[in-house]
Formats: sequence, structure tokens, C-alpha cells
Amino acid sequence: MTSDAMSRRGIPAGVWALGFVSMFMDISSEMIHALLPLYMVTALGTSTLAVGLIEGIAEATASITKVFSGALSDWLGKRKFLAVLGYGLAAMTKPIFPLATSLEWLVAARFIDRVGKGIRGAPRDALVADLAPPHLRGASFGLRQSLDTIGAFVGPLLAIGLMWLTADQFQAVFWFAAIPAFVSVGVLLVGVKEPERPKELRRVRMPLRRDELGRLGSAYWWVVAVAAVFTLARFSEAFLILRAQSIGLSPALAPVVLVIMSLAYSLSAYPAGALSDRVNRSTLLVLGLALLVLADLVLAFATGIAALGIGVALWGLHMGFTQGLLATLIAETAPAELRGTAFGMFNLVTGIALLLASVIAGALWDIAGPQATFIAGAVFSLLTIAGLIPISSRLGQRDRA
Repeated sequence: MTSDAMSRRGIPAGVWALGFVSMFMDISSEMIHALLPLYMVTALGTSTLAVGLIEGIAEATASITKVFSGALSDWLGKRKFLAVLGYGLAAMTKPIFPLATSLEWLVAARFIDRVGKGIRGAPRDALVADLAPPHLRGASFGLRQSLDTIGAFVGPLLAIGLMWLTADQFQAVFWFAAIPAFVSVGVLLVGVKEPERPKELRRVRMPLRRDELGRLGSAYWWVVAVAAVFTLARFSEAFLILRAQSIGLSPALAPVVLVIMSLAYSLSAYPAGALSDRVNRSTLLVLGLALLVLADLVLAFATGIAALGIGVALWGLHMGFTQGLLATLIAETAPAELRGTAFGMFNLVTGIALLLASVIAGALWDIAGPQATFIAGAVFSLLTIAGLIPISSRLGQRDRA
């Protein structure tokens, strides 16, 4: 039996269930997300800058909510309740998308949906860290991310098929997207059992107090700082869809870029996570950033469908090598009793960076075209690599602690 197969067998059932919860919700969300930028631009006449602003605000809202839900999970010593609340809220908001008759309704739906994501995000990630054996933590985060990303390419595929079957009826696709969202909540309720809180674990009364945040440690804050600069290079995937349209793909086929990206992401996330349990994690993170530089440069100068596909696949590979890995580094560098707060602060900082990134990307696109947007992403990626190299050995030592 291979080491990867042994790792998969050692991962707890609760982590697998959380992966399937993420998968079903992502099928729902990506069916909508794959079409929403095109719907806003083509049907409602929204500008590209406005798309970037809306996407950035939506993700920043989720990130701000995560810091409070993560801290609350540390204070309560319970995480599943908040995860159920967040996934349930997201499911309840899905019918708003097909019912929306104006941009304001879509913005409200996107906002509420992201609040649900914010409520569930940090407690869910902390729950994965609580459930995972220390020697399989990278593999566990990689598995959850991989299953999540299966949903991210199944969703756009379903969106493309349903757009074809319904003759480009956006609302019909949005209605269908509500079904897997409610399945996700059902799997979470039945399939995930929260572990008992260790009796020796310190009780946290005020997780967001300055002295508690100080307990997170310098290694943790270095990871957050590097991730923030990295996020400036990783603007919303809505711009991948718009790039596909600018090259000539029809609105019905443009979501295929998310299929390609998510397939590459899904296939690489678990192997990268399992590998990170055996090698220096910072080295893998640098490799992931290098993949993003290549992706940005290819997408900046792409003139045809083949180059677009290569650039999008590289974008997906960089996600597979970085997203689960960053979550693992947060779990490794933060104290167990503050994991919810740690994931919440991490998502707050990177969410603000994503807002800036999406606004900058949209503005550069409107002023100088798509090439400028992706070249700027490559520059921020190189800056992140420069910031990570001096601390890579330090994080590597913490990895093995």
C-alpha cells in the first residue's frame, strides 16, 4: 500500500464528511458564481470595475465575519453549531439569486451568502485541525480542499450544461443551484461529530483581546503577512471568466475556465497536502507562488484558447499547492485553544487584501486592459516569494516541532 493510500485511510471520517459538505456547497455556489459576472455585465450592464468591487466586498464581508465566528468558537469551545448556522444561512439565500430583479438584489444575495460563508469558515477549519491527527494534518486539509474543489469544477460544468438545455436562462440555472446547498447542510448535520474538548486545554474568555492575540506568536503573524501580500496577486476568479470572454469564448462556454482551474486545483490539493507532511512546507509554498507567476504571465499575453487553458490550469495548480498549505501552517503555528481565532484573523487580513486586489484588478482592466491586470498579479507574486524566502527556514523548523 502506498503512503498516500495509508494517509487517506488514516484521515478521520469527520474530515471526509466536512470535505463532502464543502463539495456540495461549492457545487451550488460555483454554479451561480460561474455565471454571475457575465449576468451582471451582459444582462444588467454592470461595469468591470463594479464587478471587481462587488466581488471584493462580498469576500471581504465573509472574511470580517470569520474573525468573530472563529473567536466565538474558541470562547464556546464548540465549532459544529456555528458551521451548521453558516452553511444553513448560505443555503437559505440561494433562492434569492433567481428571484432577483435588479443589481441591488443580487448584491444583497451575494452579501448574505458571504456572511454565511464567514460564519462557517473559521470554525470549520478549526474543526478540521481538531479532528486531524498531527502527522496527517497537511493531508487532512489537502483532502478537504480537494473535495471542496471537485465541487468547484462540477458546479461550472452543470452551469454550462443547464445553460445549453435552457437556452441561456440564467434564472433556471440559479434555481437548480439551490438543491446541492441543502444537501450540504444535511451531510453536516448527520456526518460530522465534534470531538470532546480536551480537559487540559486552557479556557479562553476574550479571544480577541490584545494579550490573547499576542499568544498566537510571531511565526503565525509571519504566515498571515506573507498570505496577505500573496492575496494581492490572487484576485477574484471572476477575472478569469472575463478574460475568457475577452479572448472570444461565448457566455455559455466562458465558465469552462473554472472547470479547468478547479480540476487542476482538485487533483493537486491532496497530493500537495500529503507531501507537506513529509517535506518543508515553505518550499512547497514558494513552488505554488512560482506557479502563480507563470499563470499570470501566460494569461497576460494569451491570444488564443490553448494559451488561455494553460494559464488557467497553472492558476489551479498554484491554488492546490498553496491554499491547504496556508491553512496547515495556521493550524501548526497557532495554539490549539485559539485555532478558531487564528483562522478568523487570517481570513480577515486576507479578505481585506482580496478586496484591494479585486478593486485594483478591475481598475487596471478598465484603464489599461486585461494584460495590465495579470502583469500586476505576477509582480505581487514575486514580492511574496521575496518575503517568504528569509523566513522559510524558521517556518520549516516550526513545521517539525
